[in-house]
Amino acid sequence: MAGHLDLLEMSDPKIRMLHFTWIAFFICFFVWFNHAPLLASMREALGLSDQEIKALLILNVALTIPARIVIGMLVDLYGPRRVFSTLLVAGGGLCLPFAFADDYTTLALTRFLLGFIGAGFVIGIRMIGEWFPARQVGLAEGIYGGWGNFGSAAAAMTLPAVALWFGGENGWRWAIAASGVLAIVYGLFYFLVARDTPKGSTYFKPKRNGAMEVSSPGDFVLYLLMNLPLYAALGVLTWKLSPSQLGLLGTTAVWLIALGLTALLAAQVLRAWQVNREIFRRPVPEHDRYAFSQVAVLNVAYFVTFGSELAVVSMLPLFFLDTFAGLSQVQAGLLASGFAFMNLLARPSGGLISDRIGRRLSLIVLLIGLGFGYLLMSHIDAGWPLWAAVAATMLCSFFVQAGEGAVFAVVPLVKRRLTGQIAGMTGAYGNVGAVIYLTTLSFVDASTFFLVIAASALVALFLVIVLLREPRGHTAEVLPDGTVQMIEVG
Repeated sequence: MAGHLDLLEMSDPKIRMLHFTWIAFFICFFVWFNHAPLLASMREALGLSDQEIKALLILNVALTIPARIVIGMLVDLYGPRRVFSTLLVAGGGLCLPFAFADDYTTLALTRFLLGFIGAGFVIGIRMIGEWFPARQVGLAEGIYGGWGNFGSAAAAMTLPAVALWFGGENGWRWAIAASGVLAIVYGLFYFLVARDTPKGSTYFKPKRNGAMEVSSPGDFVLYLLMNLPLYAALGVLTWKLSPSQLGLLGTTAVWLIALGLTALLAAQVLRAWQVNREIFRRPVPEHDRYAFSQVAVLNVAYFVTFGSELAVVSMLPLFFLDTFAGLSQVQAGLLASGFAFMNLLARPSGGLISDRIGRRLSLIVLLIGLGFGYLLMSHIDAGWPLWAAVAATMLCSFFVQAGEGAVFAVVPLVKRRLTGQIAGMTGAYGNVGAVIYLTTLSFVDASTFFLVIAASALVALFLVIVLLREPRGHTAEVLPDGTVQMIEVG
């Protein structure tokens, strides 16, 4: 039955794997946003300026852009089990120097590196795609993404109280450190209990590594073009930290980063050519083709949905604190957590809607709702009743996160052996969106910030209507013995 899952049936191996994996993702997000509800304490303890706080918010999402591309390649090559375990242990370890930093340079550097743990989402997309059939994959991916994504809300809801429990001026440090220890322990546990595929199934790997395989010369050009915003976002971040802006990087450092990004782009173009040059000599067999335009549309849709969620989750606690007089830091964190809280329901709902009414139609409806939701949030001010402001944020967040679920109900159905890389690129676009939106926030007020997101939703809606195809029939992968295996996608 489409969309039906018995989540309490723990004797079913795929249900167990779903639970193991969403918890791993939950901890990734808990660690990734463990600073957001404690920014006021950090600001007081370290004497941070408003610009330094804004820089931290941008740094937190910056590295996740290349990280999701890298993690997508690694998961296709080595499998979700090993990559997820390693990421959790490494990310948990990085929490410790961040928690006990005594200067802004250490704080900023470790926060930047911790952005890598945000790439954990990509790993589970491949894992869930391996374990669930097409008729259930939308709901399964929605549960994975939604319940895991709730880690940011859980951090907002619990870490201020944990910091108070530890007590003293360093309570916030011990709360952040504790989240790192949790990640290390669960990473070791996941390595012991997880498996990449159901028993007897084949884990298909890319034919060539280092760049995404495409099916035609036109798709190759589009692939290269879609890589440019990833580097542009990193360029925007570098500019934002330059002497003319926040002044956290010197002129020499800015030029070195610019040269490094240029070299990386050139190297990626070269590797993409090496991986795909055969398509200029002979056509890809019909059974092995896929349309890269589908990936491009999903990238833009996720730019708007997840990009806006990351940006809003990062700024919302301080927005409530500054807009409504009399709120404490704990109260503001709890109220702001309502935006991410909807992940528990909304993202699975987006996947379920996709399974039931179709991938394309669901994205159209949800993007329309997202646009209207941010338009409503742009009108929130101190004159609103507090309950109405919270209700507006939760209504908007439903469409945002259901839209994310709808995007990743399509991703595993594009091309099985490339699922990690497709998820990585689409996920990276979410972080590009976050960087662009947060950079916009540094120049405008909150009302204009919400309006910018609403306007960008119209662009995504247009592309979905014009370009996105409904997955139908089967896709094909080649087994090691050369035989073709057909995989149902719709």
